[in-house]
Amino acid sequence: HVPQGPVCTNLGLKPGQRLTVKGKVAPNAKSFVMNLGKDATLLGLHFNPRFDAHGDVNTIVCNSKKVEEWGAEHRETVFPFQKGGTAEITFSVNQNDVTVHLPGHQFTFPNRLNLSVFDYFDTQGDFTLQSLSWE
Repeated sequence: HVPQGPVCTNLGLKPGQRLTVKGKVAPNAKSFVMNLGKDATLLGLHFNPRFDAHGDVNTIVCNSKKVEEWGAEHRETVFPFQKGGTAEITFSVNQNDVTVHLPGHQFTFPNRLNLSVFDYFDTQGDFTLQSLSWE
């Protein structure tokens, strides 16, 4: 069972705007997830840092999901998270992709679903959300 954190709807994030997420990683964390999309069935970005899950160790796996259909997994080997530590992640929405800003690293993930607005955000897994801000 994966613990479900807060769910946000009606965010209204458009290109040029960004969402900053701050929180705490569980001391015995295996993985956590942040989803950004139109709603729970259309996820433009499934962001999944894995400490040790599904055969991945210290890897960030990103994907997109259209209803029940997942896209191709994208892996980042830079892993700035620590068990029991705090995490701050900023998602910048651009016209054709989302830039993920991590401590000391950033990468982009394509907007495969061509979403014009990101209304939905949730967190799951071994992460406790402390603050959420967008501009």
